[in-house]
Amino acid sequence: LAADGLVVSVDPWASLHQPEETVIETLVEDAGIPEGLRARASERAVDLIESVRSTAQHGIMDEFLAEYGLSTDEGIALMCLAEAMLRVPDAATVDALIEDKIAPSRWSEHLGKSSSSLVNASTWALMLTGRTLAESGHGVAATLRAVLKRLGEPVIRTAIRRAMQEMGRQFVLGEDMDLALSRGESRTRQGFTYSFDMLGEAALTTSDAERYFTSYSSAISRIASACHHSHPARNPGISIKLSALHPRFEVSQHDRVMGELVDTVASLARQACDAGMGLNIDAEEADRLELTLDVAEAVLRDACFSGWDGFGLVVQAYGKRAGPVIDWIAERARDLDRRLMVRLVKGAYWDTEIKRAQVDGLSSFPVFTRKAATDVSYLCCAARLLRLTDRIYPQFATHNAGTIAAILEMATDADAFEFQRLHGMGEALHDLVRSREGTRCRIYAPVGKHRDLLAYLVRRLLENGANSSFVNQVVDPAVASTTIASDPFSNLEFAVRQEAVIDPTAIYAPERSNSKGWDLSDFGDLARISDRRDPFAGKSWMARPALADGPTGNDWREVRNPSLPDEVVGHVLMSTDADVDAALAAATPWDAPAERRAQVLVRASDLYEESLGEVFSVLAREAGKTPPDAVAELREAVDFLRYYAARSLELVDPPRGLIACISPWNFPLAIFTGQIAAALAAGNGVLAKPAEATGIIAALAVDLMHTAGVPRNALQLLPGDGATVGARLCSAPGVDGVCFTGSTATAQAINRHMSEHLDPGAPLIAETGGLNAMIVDSTALPEQAVRDIVTSAFQSAGQRCSALRMVYFQKEISEPFLEMLHGAM
Repeated sequence: LAADGLVVSVDPWASLHQPEETVIETLVEDAGIPEGLRARASERAVDLIESVRSTAQHGIMDEFLAEYGLSTDEGIALMCLAEAMLRVPDAATVDALIEDKIAPSRWSEHLGKSSSSLVNASTWALMLTGRTLAESGHGVAATLRAVLKRLGEPVIRTAIRRAMQEMGRQFVLGEDMDLALSRGESRTRQGFTYSFDMLGEAALTTSDAERYFTSYSSAISRIASACHHSHPARNPGISIKLSALHPRFEVSQHDRVMGELVDTVASLARQACDAGMGLNIDAEEADRLELTLDVAEAVLRDACFSGWDGFGLVVQAYGKRAGPVIDWIAERARDLDRRLMVRLVKGAYWDTEIKRAQVDGLSSFPVFTRKAATDVSYLCCAARLLRLTDRIYPQFATHNAGTIAAILEMATDADAFEFQRLHGMGEALHDLVRSREGTRCRIYAPVGKHRDLLAYLVRRLLENGANSSFVNQVVDPAVASTTIASDPFSNLEFAVRQEAVIDPTAIYAPERSNSKGWDLSDFGDLARISDRRDPFAGKSWMARPALADGPTGNDWREVRNPSLPDEVVGHVLMSTDADVDAALAAATPWDAPAERRAQVLVRASDLYEESLGEVFSVLAREAGKTPPDAVAELREAVDFLRYYAARSLELVDPPRGLIACISPWNFPLAIFTGQIAAALAAGNGVLAKPAEATGIIAALAVDLMHTAGVPRNALQLLPGDGATVGARLCSAPGVDGVCFTGSTATAQAINRHMSEHLDPGAPLIAETGGLNAMIVDSTALPEQAVRDIVTSAFQSAGQRCSALRMVYFQKEISEPFLEMLHGAM
């Protein structure tokens, strides 16, 4: 509220759409970390690194990742093996999986390279296993190798399964809470505390969510027995994932989530509050951030939590909104008179966020694209948190000596915060810091069955197996300690993006611009779409044939909303026989240079995007499109126009003449546009016949193409019945080719018409439906397979020609898979 009483509107998430350089500049300016402090931090970090190296007590996983990081084919093979093997129930598939991942790799190149005898022994075993499983060669040697393979497979299978279980033990404290508390006692006696994480991913079914809730609730009850201090910071705690507690934890289900999940989380929070322990809500993908904060705020507003300092949130420093999120948390703490915990992490979904932004054509990435930027963001956020300790208890989760050193330099009260590390990683560093500085340290410890480890394990390997990670570099004597401890602020000045990190808008540059995407998890984007679409909510359209000369008929067909049958969307004037004849007589190829055709098609694509409000409204009201499908439909149509515009400049053959384009109702803009754009790009004239059910969107598209500069005699629209318009176009002697998408039966009928009436050289380009199958074996991650099955079968109302029709499950896993599939549906 401004001083004069006027409400000032500020978007706290504006940084999401700002260039990362701008976001970093703002963070750095706000943090105000002096250069001298940074220099002292680097010196302190060098001392820590050299001390850690001199102890020679690195954990087995630190050593293992140093040798088999994700920069090696062998490291990737082992990650894939570890990700899948423990859930495979049958021997045959295990043997095939081991052979697939172990046999092709070059294990001998790693022999003797590690300082760990255990890692070297593992390398030797993998090398011998690979040679035994390899089937190359002929003659007696190959025959003997095949015999050894058959005799050895049970032994190999048992040994590698044991090895994968041992790898799991490095990351999982215990398979249940009793075992985890027992295994953690030695560290607890040394002064460490724990934050327990119950293994499991996002719930796909209601029963999944109920099972995770029971798991969390039981864990809190068991952890409560180990809470002996008056303040949550000194007691063990628990971390929960909101996506595990609700099967539709997504922005599109906002109201349902708020109505159902808030009470669930509040129930767990009350348990934790009564026990005097901490409860942290883990951070997840960027598209769940605002929904997570909404749920957290609703829970916090319960007056029963007054005086409890154990409620916590996790902030990911790689996110461009990290700074505003910390400010938001601090504001809630002040407004509600609470003291909250904030765990600051680097972030666990970087690859996913980069690829999702590119696929969705977003205006920018939600995360920083350079590691140095994330490192700087982390320190700036840490400085922010250390200024807020009256309302926030910072929990700095890091394995990086440079980060720890900088925090120690910035902090004025060692009792006002804590460090955190993952179970099984960074032990030597945190032991050293605790003994020297007396700071608190908490261990983030997963608990659960090893078969549930996979997704967590992959994230840990991705984070710490990269050759640029601190965990990897600190055990590599070839990397100087001064290099590892270098100031990230200085590194930022010459940091270069990875080659694959291309801005979503520039994926196809310099040839063409990517179509504009919309983030349907971003309330700002949703509001902007609504603002553009709402003016057309009550509009009634009148769509007519678009001919070189005016239409002749008066057969107006009523169009109703398929999801709201009482709503009349508009009317379409159906083409007559005379209209078809007139269109054929007036039609001509597009006689313009290729450069001109390309310019016009690109201009049409721009007009499509500028008309998104009307396009989205028609797609929803005439074709029943959901928001995700409407966005995808418009983007595909725009991509077609720009793609074929670029291709037109490569053509050397003359145009064929006149092309009849007959499109379906399931993709009434995308396929309709794609057929026309291809024909026009080649210089042909087009006679377009849309599906009877979707004439309005077709008329809108043709009007935009005409506005862009496509001549009316080169593109004419003929809405009407298949028997009246489609059949005549496929048998008119002046037609030089047909482009059709639809049923196989109709394609066969068109083929017969063409063979009887058109020149034998006239092509039929027919895209028809099929029976598409998915085969799921026991190595598949159930949650991923089920998500893909539901998407493929039911997105676009199941009306894709590529839609999934049949799923084949391996018998040993069919029962749990089908249970999950039914629940997800």
